[in-house]
Amino acid sequence: MSAGANGPNHPVDQARRLAAERFPDALSVVLAGSTASGRATVTSDLDLAVLTEDGGTSRRETLRFEGRLVELFVHTRAGLDEIFAADRASRRGIMQRMYAEGLVISERDGAGNGLKRRAEDALREGPGAMAPATVENRRYALTDALDDLADAADAVERLAVAGVVLGVAADLLFDHHRAWTGGGKWLPRRLLQADPERGGALLDAHRRLCENGDPEHLASAAAEILDLVGGPLREGYARTWQDH
Repeated sequence: MSAGANGPNHPVDQARRLAAERFPDALSVVLAGSTASGRATVTSDLDLAVLTEDGGTSRRETLRFEGRLVELFVHTRAGLDEIFAADRASRRGIMQRMYAEGLVISERDGAGNGLKRRAEDALREGPGAMAPATVENRRYALTDALDDLADAADAVERLAVAGVVLGVAADLLFDHHRAWTGGGKWLPRRLLQADPERGGALLDAHRRLCENGDPEHLASAAAEILDLVGGPLREGYARTWQDH
């Protein structure tokens, strides 16, 4: 994407100007999100990951530049190491994906493309597995939610329980495949990437319930995922807490 071909109001060119104006000494500036992937609209914001010299502070900041909303993710190398570790622990890989899929718009000594390769390697490696106790907790939670779904007579309560079933079943399916998770609009996108067949069935069943109130397909799709990870869990489940 060249600045000359895009025109002055193109979001990529706006990002370049913002980087030059606010972060002239940055080690790298990477444009991520819909703008970097070519899916930007006139209302899309700019997501910028900015790497600065150590000694500064890592922060997130929202501002407006030339009329466009901007989300800044500013970090030092040490700060970025902590963010990468936290994103791996959360199994969402947010910053890794920003770097891996983003567009390097400025860099010094190859810092931006170096981080891009590092992020790509991290995404290929995937998140760590959930602890066995966590999987057990999720199995119990999904079993309980499916029982509630079967018993729910109130339409509003049924929709609320369906959201729980979708979220917990998706979490178990992500872990089964050691796949990165997602929230909001990214949950269905990541779910279809992780398992097009089972993830697609779960999403379609949730949509059907929202449209006509029938829980049968959602219960079936979630039960199939539950069977992948050990099946329903009721009797014998126990959870303990450490006293401090």
